[in-house]
Amino acid sequence: MGDPCGIGPEILAMALRDGAVPGGFVVGDVGVMRRAAAVIGGVPVAVLDAPAEALNAPPRCIPVWQPDGLPAGLAALPWGQVHADAGRAAAVCIRQAVALVQAGQAAALVTSPIHKEALAAAGEPWPGHTELLQDLAGGAPVRMMLANDELRTVLVTIHVSLRRAIEGVTFDAVLSTIRIAHDAARRWGLAAPRIAVAGLNPHAGEGGLFGEEELTVIGPAVQAARAEGIDARGPFAPDTVFMRARHTADHPGEFDMVVAQYHDQGLIPVKYLGVEHGVNVTLGLPFVRTSPDHGTAFDLAGSGRASPASLIAAARLARQLAGG
Repeated sequence: MGDPCGIGPEILAMALRDGAVPGGFVVGDVGVMRRAAAVIGGVPVAVLDAPAEALNAPPRCIPVWQPDGLPAGLAALPWGQVHADAGRAAAVCIRQAVALVQAGQAAALVTSPIHKEALAAAGEPWPGHTELLQDLAGGAPVRMMLANDELRTVLVTIHVSLRRAIEGVTFDAVLSTIRIAHDAARRWGLAAPRIAVAGLNPHAGEGGLFGEEELTVIGPAVQAARAEGIDARGPFAPDTVFMRARHTADHPGEFDMVVAQYHDQGLIPVKYLGVEHGVNVTLGLPFVRTSPDHGTAFDLAGSGRASPASLIAAARLARQLAGG
């Protein structure tokens, strides 16, 4: 359900009310989901004793499986405010949802937005979903991908300061990202994924005039990937590579995905094309995980005006990637 004080519960309620997530169910607090149902005009909430009961839930209702360990009084928390109990509840739901997927009781995981400050207030050491999911999956290397119908970007570094992100652009990190992106695309059915790698510096360093990372780190990683049979190319100038990769009806993209070096470099182009269409996918996990391409939107929480479009896109992509 995500953060109970954000828009996650109400966009879930909208999506399930509209039949956009057939067979789906919410791992969350029943009271929170009833409050969300009331916000959007009233929708029945079906309380599940076991996740499998979701398959027989009445149409246009909100099936909810409530895990143990949730704080009391979540439905009474104020909308749009950071609260430690909200962060604690979000973490409990993520952990329990992952356990269900790992046990084969669900096919894929779609996460509603969480609030990083609330997570920290709850004492969680993870800055976001990606790092927590990586820990739950045993620490295997993972990467964040943001995708829509026109563009896919995979990030070398994610939720760190820009200074630390630059330090994190190493040969091993770039090569690992290319490998993870390639393997994921192969699993989705692309026989020979075309991967563009963005440079770190303006003009991809301009031959060392504006920085040497392209010559000493990124370029060698691309060549190492190519030596493994991966169709990786670059490094390319960051200010043009996303336009080259963008796929539209009248402009077939040159690449299937772009490896970006840091968070905003890769996410700004995708989000500019429309947050409502974007989906966050965690690559490298042993299960499918997607999420909407937006945050908790505290300013809209409880208003019933938030759009479920990105959540619905995330659910549809999760079903597709899980083979259903």
